[in-house]
Amino acid sequence: MPFLKNVRGYFFKPFIFFSLILLLKSYLAWSVLFDSGVTFNILFTEMPFIWILFCLVEWLATKRKLPIYLGINLAVTALFFTVVMYYKYYGVIATYHALEQVNQVTAVKNSVFSLLQPYYLLLFLDVIVIGFYLFRSKRAVEWKALAAKKERRSVVTALFALSLFLCLFNVLPNRASMSELKKAEQMGIIGYEAYTLLADEEKQQPVALNQINQATINQLKGIEVPASPKFWEAAKGRNVIIIQMESLQNFLINLKVDGQEVTPNLNKLVRENFYFNHFYQQVGQGNTSDAEFVVNTSMYIPRRGAATMSYVDHDLPSLPKLMKAQGYDTATFHTNVVEFWNRSGLYKAIGFDRYYDQSFFGTDDTVFFGPKDEVLYEKTSAELAKMQASGKPFYAHVISMTAHHPFTTPEELDQITLPEEYRDNFVGNYLRAQSYADYALGKFIDELKANGVYDNSLIVIYGDHVGLPIYSLEKQEKDLMEGIFGREYGFSDMFNIPLLMIASGVTYPAVFDQMGGQVDVQPTIANLTGVSLDGQLHFGQDLLNQSHNLLPERYYLPTGSLIGENGLFIPGSGFEDGTQYPLADGIIRGNGVTHSEYDRALELLNLSDSYVTQLPLLEPSNTEEGK
Repeated sequence: MPFLKNVRGYFFKPFIFFSLILLLKSYLAWSVLFDSGVTFNILFTEMPFIWILFCLVEWLATKRKLPIYLGINLAVTALFFTVVMYYKYYGVIATYHALEQVNQVTAVKNSVFSLLQPYYLLLFLDVIVIGFYLFRSKRAVEWKALAAKKERRSVVTALFALSLFLCLFNVLPNRASMSELKKAEQMGIIGYEAYTLLADEEKQQPVALNQINQATINQLKGIEVPASPKFWEAAKGRNVIIIQMESLQNFLINLKVDGQEVTPNLNKLVRENFYFNHFYQQVGQGNTSDAEFVVNTSMYIPRRGAATMSYVDHDLPSLPKLMKAQGYDTATFHTNVVEFWNRSGLYKAIGFDRYYDQSFFGTDDTVFFGPKDEVLYEKTSAELAKMQASGKPFYAHVISMTAHHPFTTPEELDQITLPEEYRDNFVGNYLRAQSYADYALGKFIDELKANGVYDNSLIVIYGDHVGLPIYSLEKQEKDLMEGIFGREYGFSDMFNIPLLMIASGVTYPAVFDQMGGQVDVQPTIANLTGVSLDGQLHFGQDLLNQSHNLLPERYYLPTGSLIGENGLFIPGSGFEDGTQYPLADGIIRGNGVTHSEYDRALELLNLSDSYVTQLPLLEPSNTEEGK
């Protein structure tokens, strides 16, 4: 029938055909990324940029128009896929800056594949089918002939002008939006990506070094330093051991599943020592390595990228340098290779005497990136005994790793037996992995007691970052988390990690309810060991002597997000259209985070950025590989 033939011919015009294909893909991406879900706004935000590209093809291409359209389709599809996958883990929109992380992806490919939902691959189905059709089907000749026909130049010109106007209308008024998610929703995903690539992004003018001082930081945080701090020098002269536990979240403490304690060793340590239950992560793109940076420097992570990629060219004030000045030997222990996340650069910048990596721990009993936690702890405890025997106190940073995303540890490592509903999903695998991490930690504590290190040490234990991001969980897994919490699993629950401080004869059974973050670890250790921070700028505070706090957050949440004493805040275009969320206890106190706290949190981040980037460049270091 002529009518149907005309309709078919119209539909298979490349401009129309690929517009419909990419419109459907836009809907799929938006359904994952934005709370607004699928709306007609996509026609006015996402499609204009695509139409600009198509108009250029119609103007400039004389041959092979179909392959060019297919190439644009593939490029946009790859962009949508990348943005969706990145969001599923980090909760933010990936930009070209995330390319810095590409060399890390192969090392965490299991984590990437675990986030992949089968329907995401539908994004590429048409590329495969059309590609096969173009190169193998005899009927493709008809389509190529149809595609070769030029669209009316006046129509293309008018559509180009309209699309360009819509792109500018979407981008220009929304450049000041604080939240990257809000920007991407207002500009369109492709428009936002183009904006970040082409625009000279708004950069705050760095604050002069002579205007950055501790008094200003303390004032912004709303704290006063006591003249006679509690617990000052309580652990003076003792070894300091920091144990950074992979993906350890606070809800695991005292959690029972089917009558079984998931973390019995941590629970025992919590009952007998100082425990901070309102403690939060402050990491970024570098995850574990960012936790190492924040804890050792008491600075915030950079605006974009990992601290180990952005900051380690500078001579950073740090906990290792503080302790070395007090006569301490310093070392860090990690079973992965030191090149991963540029840790070799980090360890030089913060001044560790030695690092122990996979070349020390070997490659036997490997789980994910390196030997399992039992190997880490067994070899580390022996090395710590040697360091203590030298007669010098030591500072050791020990990084566990076996409970790493996606938590598919071998079943023979399991320490608990889970009910059926927890099997073969993120939540169940996470509990399994953490049950083993706790078991290995218990053995480490026993080894330190047996070799005499435990009683002569201050031991600090905390989680490095979230293990179960909300964005990664499917409905069944969210239901399991709701069953654990007795309410909806929220952002604050996700960021809430435990902090323990253990020192024989000093610590005792106590729960500290004040809010804290990883940036506060260094000042708290300095107080306990009697090390003065005068002259060393720090953005954290001593948790044993302060009851107020303000925690700016970067990554995993949009820029401008923060945790205050009354709640967690995520901005929209600014403060006014932002959203208040409860803390990890499920409560929003009063009216939540205030505008003043929001402004002060942004200023603290700017001060940290300004300070670190103006520090002197690093001179050659004597950091050595552990033998």
